[in-house]
Amino acid sequence: MESSAEKYAAFKQKVSRTVYLDNMSPQVTESVIRTALDQFATVKNVKFIPNYIGPSNQPQCALVELDSAKKAKEILSMIAGYPFMMSGQPRPVRARPAVMEMFDDQPIKPNRKIKIRWLEPSDPDFELAKEVKNLTRKHAAEVEFLDKLLLEDEEKLAKQQEETLKVHYKKFKMIEGIMADKTAHRLARKYNLHVADDWARLD
Repeated sequence: MESSAEKYAAFKQKVSRTVYLDNMSPQVTESVIRTALDQFATVKNVKFIPNYIGPSNQPQCALVELDSAKKAKEILSMIAGYPFMMSGQPRPVRARPAVMEMFDDQPIKPNRKIKIRWLEPSDPDFELAKEVKNLTRKHAAEVEFLDKLLLEDEEKLAKQQEETLKVHYKKFKMIEGIMADKTAHRLARKYNLHVADDWARLD
């Protein structure tokens, strides 16, 4: 069975042969990336990173694992030196070396130790830790309050939309009733109007 040190070493090699691409069109797919880069290197794996800060989570960046670190450097140099387009999009793709923090499957570093200790009031870092703790609580309370306000606004908007829908429904039912009992036709004849044309405009 592979040890944690061997897994970590293999992961570092994987990172060294991986290129991070961004500024891509959301229309770029895995097959598009493979077709674009297969002429320079063998693409082993493509992993898209969702765009969590945009209006949608459509990915515009990806981690592309190649067959060697040498090929990764060549592609980085090539994209840095010339505009590189994908899928006929006008935006040039950007590229830079991948780093470990970009991977969600990053293994734990061997012999890594995390130390936790209580701070006494006499400790030099006690006041700083206390301030960080209070700021964290304040931030959590602010987020909770904003979420509550947003929820209230959404509920108000939903009620307004429901009332508006009911008003429009009553209005169109009334118009439909007038048309059905020939009242509109009698009024049209009286005032010399064309009912069909006016009804079409209402639609």
